[in-house]
Amino acid sequence: MARKKPLSNIDAAWLHMDDPTNLMMITGFFEFSEELDYERLKATAEFRMVRRWRRFRQRVRESRLPLRGPYWEDDPYFDIDNHVMRLALPSPGDDATLKEVISTLASRPLDRSKPLWEFHLVENLLGGGSFLVVRLHHAIADGIALMSVLMTLCDVNPDAPWPKPESEKAHRRRGRRVRSLFHPAASFFAATRTMADEGMSMITKPGHLAKRASQARAFTERLLRLALLPPDAKTIFKGPLGRKKVVAWTTDLSLDDVKRIKTAFGVTVNDVLMAVIAGGLRRYLLARGESVPRNLNIRAMVPVNLRPLEEAAKLGNYFGLVVLSLPLGIENPLDRVMEVKRRMDDLKNSPEAVVGYTLLKAMGMTPSEIENLAVQFFAMKSTLVLTNVPGPREKLYFAGSPIERIMFWVPQSGRLGLGVSIFSYAGSVSVGVMTDHGLAPDPESISAYIEEDFAEMLQLTETIAKQAYQPPEEVTPSAQPSSSL
Repeated sequence: MARKKPLSNIDAAWLHMDDPTNLMMITGFFEFSEELDYERLKATAEFRMVRRWRRFRQRVRESRLPLRGPYWEDDPYFDIDNHVMRLALPSPGDDATLKEVISTLASRPLDRSKPLWEFHLVENLLGGGSFLVVRLHHAIADGIALMSVLMTLCDVNPDAPWPKPESEKAHRRRGRRVRSLFHPAASFFAATRTMADEGMSMITKPGHLAKRASQARAFTERLLRLALLPPDAKTIFKGPLGRKKVVAWTTDLSLDDVKRIKTAFGVTVNDVLMAVIAGGLRRYLLARGESVPRNLNIRAMVPVNLRPLEEAAKLGNYFGLVVLSLPLGIENPLDRVMEVKRRMDDLKNSPEAVVGYTLLKAMGMTPSEIENLAVQFFAMKSTLVLTNVPGPREKLYFAGSPIERIMFWVPQSGRLGLGVSIFSYAGSVSVGVMTDHGLAPDPESISAYIEEDFAEMLQLTETIAKQAYQPPEEVTPSAQPSSSL
């Protein structure tokens, strides 16, 4: 008999948020400058992922019993060939064709009769190389956990042996070597996991409020703030959704340049990137002939990690959501980044991420009709989902080939039509954009405007640095002190 395990409440919420016009699926790619060995790719997925995490050979089923949620069960027909597939890029095999193929995969739902993940090895690229497109359902885990799992498929050395069965100890040792290349998790986000459990108790156990009066007050204030937010500003990014999604991504932005801006303005790397994205969206609206008044803000739902770094590879969803208002109406890049910093600092010093986690968890406990109302609530309050995942600081190797770039797109939960993802890897930062084709059919324009805004902010940084630098005055001969003999 197949082994069964109920989905957690929050995992069930992500499963039930799936909709034909808005799939709860994380889509991404690994780019290689050389052709990836297909047989080695299959062996890597088999020995390092499928055999290590049972979830990747389990399918999801809805219970026929009343008041019972969905559950995972072993797929009796599991076949790795149904999940790791080859795909020849149609002629001419250029970047436009590649983006079209990835957009098609991002718009196609996963087959629920099988485990909810697929790898597509895209070949026949103009100029050589290959892309590995990955598709994983959000019900399996959040972005941090799935990225950690995918990173355990990688090696830190180019001469790693052919993948084969390994002991649990060897698997953990190799995983630690790869994860050592990641930036350490902020202590704030690691600590708030306990606060999230406290927040859930405040909803499900009213008597708990008296025991945690100060936390309850802060939690309730933030909950009311979310509830009382008016509908988000009406822009071309909001409207009825279709099934076709389209993707694009920026060229690599130098992480050193991002840090140069950060240091000059006295802000964080995250502040810089959020302000640049706001600037890119501003430019796009103006190019489409839209009015962008000084007071225009649009809200982004921003996932915040709540798990400790040592639990990075634990499956399931352990993150909260905060609402960040992006100041699209501010034209000056310096003014914009400082305003983003102010708003980000306010979020960091609040329990809003815990409130978001608690609401998602509670949604998984409610009937589907109530959950749909909650999803519509989030859609009304915001315009996009915006995520930032720090990747490895050094180059990694996948199935024996060096990884040139990694990119992922976050699902637009809440029936939103715009998703923006930031991913850093080996000294560079890439920004991915996914849009609903009916609302914004040209995400490559948005990515180009993000690059333009970044270039302008970098130029402003260099100008400020030159103005701040005062060279020492030259000493003229007449001003030199006379020497005495």
